[in-house]
Amino acid sequence: MQALARDGRTVLGPTVRDGAIVIDELDSAADLPAGWGDEQGPGSYRLVRRDDEARFGHVVGPHSWKSELFPPRTLLVHSTRTADGFTVEPPDNRRPAAFVGVRPCDLRAIETQDLVFDDTDHPDPTYRNRRADAVVVAVQCTDPAATCFCTSMGTGPRSTSGFDLALTEILDGRHRFVIEIGSETGRELIATVPHTEATAIDLEIAQARSDDAAAHIVRRVDTDGLPARLAATLEHPQWDNVAERCLTCANCTMVCPTCFCSAVEDRTDLTGDHAERWRRWDSCFTLDHSYMNGASVRSSSGSRYRQWLTHKFGTWHDQFGVSGCTGCGRCIAWCPVGIDVTEELSALASDPASEGTVPPEGAGPQEVQ
Repeated sequence: MQALARDGRTVLGPTVRDGAIVIDELDSAADLPAGWGDEQGPGSYRLVRRDDEARFGHVVGPHSWKSELFPPRTLLVHSTRTADGFTVEPPDNRRPAAFVGVRPCDLRAIETQDLVFDDTDHPDPTYRNRRADAVVVAVQCTDPAATCFCTSMGTGPRSTSGFDLALTEILDGRHRFVIEIGSETGRELIATVPHTEATAIDLEIAQARSDDAAAHIVRRVDTDGLPARLAATLEHPQWDNVAERCLTCANCTMVCPTCFCSAVEDRTDLTGDHAERWRRWDSCFTLDHSYMNGASVRSSSGSRYRQWLTHKFGTWHDQFGVSGCTGCGRCIAWCPVGIDVTEELSALASDPASEGTVPPEGAGPQEVQ
C-alpha cells in the first residue's frame, strides 16, 4: 500500500462495511477483508467467514469501479455572478488513485466504459482525468460466486491485459501472491517492494487456480448471434412474464459496472449569484428517462426491462462493438425479486413464440408498448 500511495495517490480497494464488500479508501493492507468470503444467489448476498485469512477470498459486491471513474454525482461547473457578468469555475480534479483488487469482469467493464467516455470524439473530462491517472492492480478470480457467468462473456476468471499488476492469491500452507506485470508502471512499482522470482511451480499453481474457478462457473449465456436473436423477440410473451415480477427499482442498473445513463440538474442559491450544474446517475428503468413530447415512450415495466436487456446484450454491439455485459452477476444478486438475466435470455431463446423475422442488419428494434 505504501508503494502505491508513494506518489500521492489515493489507494482504493475492497473492505468490509455495512455487511458487504465495498470499495473504499485503504490506509494499509489491514483494511482488506481478510478471512471474509461471500455467498450470492438470485436476490441474495451475504458475507461468510472463511477458514483462512485470504485477502481476496470474495468476489464482487454492490460497488464497482464505475463509481470511481463515473461518479454517482459529479459537479460539472460552478458559476458566480460578478460586476462584469459571471465567472465559470470548473470543479477541482481529485488526486490520482490506485485501484486495488479489480476483478477481470470489472477490468473489462472499465475498458467498455472507455468506449463510452474516453475513446470518443467528445471525451468526458472527469472520466478521462480519473482514468488516465489510475494505477490498476487486478486480482485473478479463484473463488467465483454462484451468480458469475464471466466465462460465457469471455471476461474471466483470468485477465491477461489491461492492468499494471495482476495478483493471484495462493493459500497452500504458504500464503503468497503470484504477480504478473502488465505495464512499465507496474514494473517500477514491483521494483520498490521486496519480492522473489516466481517459480515454474508457482505459475502452474496460479493457472490451476484460475482453471478451477472457470470449472466451477455453472451459469451460461449463449452469445452466438445473440443481438440478432434478441431483435426478433420484441413481441415475445416473456416480456410480460418478467413485467409481472420486475419492480423497475433500477437496482440492476445501479450495480451494473457498465450502465452509463445520466441526467443533469441545474441549481442556484436564493440570491441568484451562484449556480451549479450537476450530473447524476439515471436509469432506463425510471419513467422520466424516456420522457419525450409530453409522455414517456416506455410507460410499462415490460418495455423498460426489454429496453435494458436488448441494449445490454444486443444494440450495445451496434454502438460500441462489444457487449454491455461482463458476466459479473451483480444484477442477479441485487435484484430484490431475484430476476436472473441468464434465465431470461434462455427463456427468450427457447420458447417457439420468440421466433420471428430477424430485421435486416443495422435495423434497430422498434419500441412496442
